[in-house]
Amino acid sequence: MKKLIWKLILPFTIISFVVFRKWWYVFPVDAPDSMMAGFPLPYVCDGWFTSMSNQFFVMELIIDLVVYFLFWSLLIFIINRFFLKIQVPKILMIFLMSISMLIVCCFIFIASMRENIFILKRDFDVEVKETGYNFIWQNTQRPDVKKYTRHEK
Repeated sequence: MKKLIWKLILPFTIISFVVFRKWWYVFPVDAPDSMMAGFPLPYVCDGWFTSMSNQFFVMELIIDLVVYFLFWSLLIFIINRFFLKIQVPKILMIFLMSISMLIVCCFIFIASMRENIFILKRDFDVEVKETGYNFIWQNTQRPDVKKYTRHEK
C-alpha cells in the first residue's frame, strides 16, 4: 500500500484538489461580497486590499487536502483489497507524477506572489448566499448582487 500512496494516491489527491472544487458566494462581515473556493471548506477568498490578490486560509487548506487524501486512500484501498490488485504501469506513474509536480510548481508560484496573503485560520464570519460545484475548466460567474441584500446585525 505504501507504493500505491506514492504512485497513485498523492498524484490523484493533488490533481483532484485542483480539478474539482466548490465555489461559495458570500457576504463577509464588514467586507465586500466575495467569492470563495474549496471543498469541503473554503480555503481561498478574494483579497480585499488589491484586485489581483487572494487570501489563503492554511488550516482549511490542510483539512481539504486531508479529506481528498482520505477519499483516494479509501477508494484505492477498497479496489486493491477486494476487487483487483492494482499494478501501476510506469508510463502512467510518470504521467501522474509529472502533472502533480506541475501543479505543485504552479502553487509555489502563486504562493510566492507578494499580493497574496496567508492566514492560519479564517478570522471573519460569512453569510453564504450561493454555492455550487465546478471543474477548473468551467468559468464561474459571480451571481447577480442585486437579488441579495445584506442583513445587518
